[in-house]
Amino acid sequence: MTGVTVVPAGVADAGELLTVQRAAYLTEAQHYADPFLPPLTETLDEVRSVLAGPTIVLTARAGHRLVGSVRARLDGDTALVGRLSVAPDWQGRGLGSRLLTAVEAACAGRVGRLELFTGAGSERNLRLYQRHGYRVVGYRSDPNGVRLAVLEKPAVGPARRHP
Repeated sequence: MTGVTVVPAGVADAGELLTVQRAAYLTEAQHYADPFLPPLTETLDEVRSVLAGPTIVLTARAGHRLVGSVRARLDGDTALVGRLSVAPDWQGRGLGSRLLTAVEAACAGRVGRLELFTGAGSERNLRLYQRHGYRVVGYRSDPNGVRLAVLEKPAVGPARRHP
């Protein structure tokens, strides 16, 4: 995928990131008939707060345009990966895989495992994560009753403890 760079996000990216996130999750919300998925209801101030740290947030840019993003929050020995978002006109080109690989690399050596979740009926998402070595370890429901699949995989490299 030439011409696309994946770099850490900054607070100045908040507006663009939120726009791409909402566009990306709209089809997911339609699939579940749930307009209240957290990525759709997150506010600009909440995104700015996440970008201020310590969460790892990466963006993908095609030229000056933000076309995707992903997050990972470190929680003890686990990196909680979330909000993988790809602009609708960029979906199906491998950008989601590239972002997932990049966030895993950013977590390498810092945690022992990676965890994420997606809608249990989101077959395309499940296939993506399973291609990357994630396996379904359980199910739970979100506050609106949407059934979620919880996936995890071992992180690359030994986890180091940070003081």
